Amino acid sequence: SRFETCWPALMKDSHGVIIIFNPELPSHLKEIEMWYSCFVQQQPLLDSQCLLVAHHKPGSAGETENLSLAYPLNKLKLIHSNLEEDPEDVRMEFIKYFRSIITIMNESREREEMSIIS
Repeated sequence: SRFETCWPALMKDSHGVIIIFNPELPSHLKEIEMWYSCFVQQQPLLDSQCLLVAHHKPGSAGETENLSLAYPLNKLKLIHSNLEEDPEDVRMEFIKYFRSIITIMNESREREEMSIIS
């Protein structure tokens, strides 16, 4: 894509990656594999630092709710967002995700401090 030259700058020092996609577009399902590979695996980040969000447009059919993604995407936390029906649910999932990222950051900082001391 035309933004690929910016990716290293976007990735530098990042602690988490949220990938939002339209589950009704087959092309998106292919693309998220590429995003995962570039932004998570090559960094490298832990799978727990990545959140997948299947975003359903208003009035879209709900048959993609039981979306089954292939390996390695099926190891990632996947939430469905439908802001018409359940905005509160999505908000709670985001809060949980951010808390987990903060925990990971604190743990790695503690490890660094311990390695300096020892």
